[in-house]
Amino acid sequence: MKLFKSSNLPEETQATPKTSPERINEKGLGTFGGVYTPSILTILGVIMYLRFGWVVGNVGLLGTLLIVTLSTVITLLTSLSVSAIATDRIVRGGGAYYMISRSLGLETGGAVGIPLYFAQALSVALYTIGFAESIVDTFGSFNKLYVALITTIAVAVLAFTSAEIAIKAQYFIMGAIALSLISFAFGHPLEITSIDILATPEQSTEPFWTVFAVFFPAVTGIMAGVSMSGDLQEPNRSIPIGTLAAVGTGYVIYMILPIILAMRADPTTLIEKPLIMKEMAVWEPAILFGVWGATLSSAIGSILGAPRVLQALARDGVLPRWLSFLGNGSKLKDEPRIGTAVTLGVATATVCIGDLNIIAPVLTMFFLTTYMVLNVSAGIEGFLQSPSFRPTFKVHWSLSMLGALGCLAVMFLINAIATVIAAVIVLTIFIWLQRRELETTWGDARRGIWMALVREGILLLGEEDTKNWRPHILVLSGVPKKRWLLIRFADHLTHNRGIITVCSVLPSSSRDVSQQSDTEETIREYVEKRGVQVLVRVVTATDFFDGAKLLVETYGIGPLTPNTVVLGDSQEASRRDRYCQLVAHIHKAKKNVVIFRENSDHGFGQYRRIDVWWGGLQNNGGLMLLLAYLLRTDMDWRNAQINLKLVVPEQTAAQKTQANVDNLIQSLRISASSQVLVSNGRSFYDILHESSRNADLIFLGIRTPGENFTEYYQDLQSKTLGLPTTVFVLAAPGFSYGEVLSDR
Repeated sequence: MKLFKSSNLPEETQATPKTSPERINEKGLGTFGGVYTPSILTILGVIMYLRFGWVVGNVGLLGTLLIVTLSTVITLLTSLSVSAIATDRIVRGGGAYYMISRSLGLETGGAVGIPLYFAQALSVALYTIGFAESIVDTFGSFNKLYVALITTIAVAVLAFTSAEIAIKAQYFIMGAIALSLISFAFGHPLEITSIDILATPEQSTEPFWTVFAVFFPAVTGIMAGVSMSGDLQEPNRSIPIGTLAAVGTGYVIYMILPIILAMRADPTTLIEKPLIMKEMAVWEPAILFGVWGATLSSAIGSILGAPRVLQALARDGVLPRWLSFLGNGSKLKDEPRIGTAVTLGVATATVCIGDLNIIAPVLTMFFLTTYMVLNVSAGIEGFLQSPSFRPTFKVHWSLSMLGALGCLAVMFLINAIATVIAAVIVLTIFIWLQRRELETTWGDARRGIWMALVREGILLLGEEDTKNWRPHILVLSGVPKKRWLLIRFADHLTHNRGIITVCSVLPSSSRDVSQQSDTEETIREYVEKRGVQVLVRVVTATDFFDGAKLLVETYGIGPLTPNTVVLGDSQEASRRDRYCQLVAHIHKAKKNVVIFRENSDHGFGQYRRIDVWWGGLQNNGGLMLLLAYLLRTDMDWRNAQINLKLVVPEQTAAQKTQANVDNLIQSLRISASSQVLVSNGRSFYDILHESSRNADLIFLGIRTPGENFTEYYQDLQSKTLGLPTTVFVLAAPGFSYGEVLSDR
């Protein structure tokens, strides 16, 4: 278990304060430079220049417009969700990972963040390969692989040394892209062609959803501005306006470009010439300047972003301990230089693939997964209406969930097998992280989810019935260390079916009420370290018995209250009368009483034999058989034999009783054996000692408390002394446990 103390965390991994209208950074970036520009530069990139013609050539004009619209709708809905989350908190290093982990927890954040890192690392290769394609298409004599490798190394070196250059150069790059689009818009056709908006080109070699997968990375630039949250003048205003404006601008441009392309060249030409926009432009170099600026700036943006995701993952303890060095940053600006080197290695390996059409669909699956979870995060936060979630940009949770469903649907439509594989990868990482039991200093929405479910469940939960009975156990154990076997026994009974509450009573004369929470936490940690999941309740009272009565009377919420109280046996003569009064009190409260008497020399023995001294399904008999059955569902007791033992006075009654019990056991569908014993004048307790001396656990019913109950219980204790670990059972009145067993 790894525990992160807030005081020792780097700034970007600490719980972040809420944004507010008052949080203004006067020296920060504005909407245009801080959000809109980096977002639109990422959107208008390599796919637009090198694959838009290919898209139109394969699916036609109408198909292209549908792809653009569908892609943009998904991005728009995700942008709304991202804007809501980003205006609720500062988004630190890690971008989408940071947002998801702070909303849905480290396990979910890590499960998405690790694939997201690789997606961003692959993006570097996507952009440098695109740059290399344009170089080879223009100059012809260069090797595409070598150009891509040299470019990848160059952008990595720039990220190491002069990352600020890319930020300062974004306006020049934007100008180059604008010039290239103007030059293209006023260009000329390559050949005479006719447009049939509804037709699918005969030359098409790729299906619709494959083309969609190649195109989708063209609309995935919405996180570029969000990651600048901490550097903006007014993030609450800039993030929604800048992000949505970039999405809108991209959509307008992407709806116009295919119309122009379809008017100026036939499908075959569009498919065969990746840089066809250059040939159509008024001034060809303008297109080159645009594609070079777009690809290089996007490559630099990706190689700056990916290492920061890796750094955040390492600092949050998501990565294995031996990879914690990836969280280290440079001394001056905390730059993730080690992470940059790792990202360079991943990007270089990917460059060797050398095909945009292979890399782009992989990126699409990664990005769609991330977008889906981002939408889920915002949807859950909005649905729960937690007081802590107060974004200045409000989005109805249904829109976020619609975005999530859209992402999931498109993933299946693109490639169902790849979607399942992606889901398995994410789920595997989630389970791995969950088993590591990572702890954080920040809260997330998971508690809110459970609170909402619990609230709804309690309100809808009716009265306890035989069909849905579960053991909800109140264990009056006191200090767990002294009576650990009592708690272990309760855990064996519930086997994750019911709820266990471990209770302790502090003497009010010697303890301050303020110490209750500390004592509860100590008990909780002690029990959980031993692998038992429990609730803990500590009360103060003048003595144990008053505190126990208080717990029996008041503990629980609504219909969700304990139905069984487990007590340790008391051998103190001075306390026996009050102990018996407590048993009677619990019984009057209509709760089962289970008294656990441990044989310190025997314990649970070999976990192989459970003796139930039985008198039929009514009252105690039904409950004892039910408890024995529940006990055997536990892993420790799975091989145990349940023996139903009955005593009859004469041999003549034994055969008939045996047949009746065997038939009943068969009808109850419980694997148990029966043994009918003939007393022949012997006392019950003599038979009990003789027959059960080798048992591992004994169940024995006790009578309903009434007059002289204390004397009865004292006598019972005396006559059962020396037996293996014994459980005395007193069923609650008014409830038929026989029906729990026999009801079909």
